[in-house]
Amino acid sequence: MEFTTLQIGIEKNVARVALNRPEVHNALNAMMIHELTEAIDWLDAREDIHVIEICGNGKSFCAGADLNYMKDIAKYGYSQNLDDANKLSKLFQTIYFCNTPVIALVHGHVIGGGNGIIAACDVVLAENDTVFAFSEVKLGLTPATISPFVIARCGETMARDTMLSGRKFTAQEALKFNLVNFVGTMEDLNKRLDFYTEHYLAASPAAIRDCKQLIRSVTGHDDPYSEVFDMTSSLIASERMGKDAQERMKKFLDK
Repeated sequence: MEFTTLQIGIEKNVARVALNRPEVHNALNAMMIHELTEAIDWLDAREDIHVIEICGNGKSFCAGADLNYMKDIAKYGYSQNLDDANKLSKLFQTIYFCNTPVIALVHGHVIGGGNGIIAACDVVLAENDTVFAFSEVKLGLTPATISPFVIARCGETMARDTMLSGRKFTAQEALKFNLVNFVGTMEDLNKRLDFYTEHYLAASPAAIRDCKQLIRSVTGHDDPYSEVFDMTSSLIASERMGKDAQERMKKFLDK
């Protein structure tokens, strides 16, 4: 398959998916959301792929929403906003419910929806100076569609600390919050990536699939048709049309 916003390399039983909009720090737009969803689905369906790695080309893993994308959605009506929010939620669900182990390798900035991507992954490795933020509240919005995955991974305490404030936080804090599994230099990260990959490749793909389902079932996060996903999409669609959000997004975009 060919993609405009992604680079995909496959070696033996490992697929590496690189977000490839480096000129905008891999900010999410409608095309990238669609293509990343499609790519994960495609790779997960392949019997020869036993590990999926997600990284970002350029200076950052993912700087949240693309400015032109934000300008577009600011003009949408409710039905368009809801459709867009459902597509964004579907991306995170696709990663989370993927039967293949997914490892994220992050650096630079991980903002907004970028955190939804990594929260849905199985393992996240972060470079020392990576900066994270759930900055939505500063735009009059909430991190709605990513919240089921972030809170499932990190818990309520972390959400109250970072989502309510919208503050930036470090890789070391992200490690403490369980948003990431390992922090180090890029050399350290690549060694740790090889470590996990070797273990996944040595295991039974069928057993890993069953184990991922087991974990989701035991924790109560195993329903891909959960009403929470509809609720979060409806919430962000409504918020985007609110007066406060419209004014804050306009000020932000004007800068």
